[in-house]
Amino acid sequence: MIELKNIKKTYKTGVIEYTALKNINLKINRNDYVALMGTSGSGKSTLMNILGALDTPTSGSYTLQNKAVEQLNDEELSEFRNKEIGFVFQTFNLLPKLNAVENVALPLLYADIPKKERNTRAELMLERVGLTEQKYNKPNEMSGGQRQRVAIARALINNPSIILADEPTGNLDSKTSLEIMQLFKELHQAGNTIILVTHELDIAEYAQKTIVLKDGEIIEK
Repeated sequence: MIELKNIKKTYKTGVIEYTALKNINLKINRNDYVALMGTSGSGKSTLMNILGALDTPTSGSYTLQNKAVEQLNDEELSEFRNKEIGFVFQTFNLLPKLNAVENVALPLLYADIPKKERNTRAELMLERVGLTEQKYNKPNEMSGGQRQRVAIARALINNPSIILADEPTGNLDSKTSLEIMQLFKELHQAGNTIILVTHELDIAEYAQKTIVLKDGEIIEK
């Protein structure tokens, strides 16, 4: 489903060149639940950005659903990202003026789905994450855990190939973190492929396997 071959990523600042990823080879199968770990500067954020098609490698190939991602132009990449990848961020990234239904329905707006269908699908997805009663609430009217559930519902709305979660419990208390991780467990059991980026061992333990990066290289998988 996902295959990275000899991925290298370098950044240039003036005459200085910095290599963030070196020779990354990785396969992730459908319905895998993978945790990416590593200290600050290990390359895990760069790898996450490449997996999420938010950045492109300097060299090497990235195949997702039999498509060579690095060969897509900007428009194709945007469309591909919206369809194939569901993002869940530490900071939720919800629009403050929109209610839960409207926030969840946003990816469908970019896909030119009619409003009535968008809202119906968004309400069903909010029901799936246990937020039926909060569906018309705006982000500032919800707890951190509820906002993260809205973000998860939004990530699921297009039935993506993978859910990419970047420190999804980073802004939550311990009890709420457990609830969110239980929700990810249920999503995985329902057939979703999940890639979780975390620096917390107890959160990584929810995954089937852990990939550890150091100095831009995979040192454990």
